[in-house]
Amino acid sequence: MFPTRQERWRSGTHFPTRSVLVVQMHASYSKNLSLIEGALQYTFRQQGLLLEALTHSSYANEHPREAVGYNERLEFLGDSVLGLVVVEELFRGCPGHSESLMAKMKSYLVSRTVLSEIAREIGVGNVIRLGKGEEASGGREKDNILADALEAIFGAVFLDGGYIAARDVILSLIGGYIESTIKTGKYHDYKTDLQEKTQAIFGTLPEYKLVLEEGEEHNKRFTVEVYVEGNVMGRGCGRSKKEAQMNAAAEAIEKLSRFQKD
Repeated sequence: MFPTRQERWRSGTHFPTRSVLVVQMHASYSKNLSLIEGALQYTFRQQGLLLEALTHSSYANEHPREAVGYNERLEFLGDSVLGLVVVEELFRGCPGHSESLMAKMKSYLVSRTVLSEIAREIGVGNVIRLGKGEEASGGREKDNILADALEAIFGAVFLDGGYIAARDVILSLIGGYIESTIKTGKYHDYKTDLQEKTQAIFGTLPEYKLVLEEGEEHNKRFTVEVYVEGNVMGRGCGRSKKEAQMNAAAEAIEKLSRFQKD
C-alpha cells in the first residue's frame, strides 16, 4: 500500500528523496557534527545533510571535488519551515492579535539578531566550514552567516525527519523567545527604535539605501546601509528590503549604544 499524503509529509518523503551523500571526514569533524546533533537533540539519519547545512559557499568554491554542496538551498527551505512554525505558534497563542501585530512579532522572531544569537548558543560558529578568505574576515562571527547556517540546519532536519521533527527542533531553540513575546507582547521593531534614538540624539531621521541586490528571482538577497547625518551607522542583509533594513537598524542601534557609553 502506498503511504498517504500525511504519512509522506511526516516522514520527510513528501519531496523527492536525494541520493545518499558519501562523506569522508576527519574524526574530529565528525565529533563536531555530533556536538551539534546533541545541541539540537536530534540525530540525523543522513548526516551528510547536516554537513551540507554547515558548509558555506566560500568553502565549496575552494573544494569543488568534495561531494557535499553548500547550504544556500537548505537555507531557503529552512527559512520557510521556520516561518511556518513561528506563524503556527503565534496563531494559536495570540487569538486576539491582529495580522499586522503578529507579522511584526514574526519579523522579530525570525530576524538575524535572534537566529544568530541562537546559532552562537549551540556552537554553529565553531563548526561551520568556511573558505580561507571568509575565515580571515571573521566569518565565524558574522550574524548573517550564522543565521543562514541555522536556517539551513532547520531545512536539513526537515528533509531528514519531516515537519514534526523540524518543528520540535525549532521550538526547542526558539520556543522561549516565542513564549516571551506572546506573554509580554514586546518585540523589537528596530527601525522604530533607531528612529527614536536618532531624533533624540541628533534631531534627525535615519536614511536607508539599497547597496546590493543579488540572487535569482526566487531567492533574492538584499543588502541595505543605514545613514545618520551622512555617516554609515549599520549594514544589514535579508531576503526582503524590509528585513535588510531591520537588520541594518539593529546594527546601528548597537553602534549608537556603544557610542553613548563612551
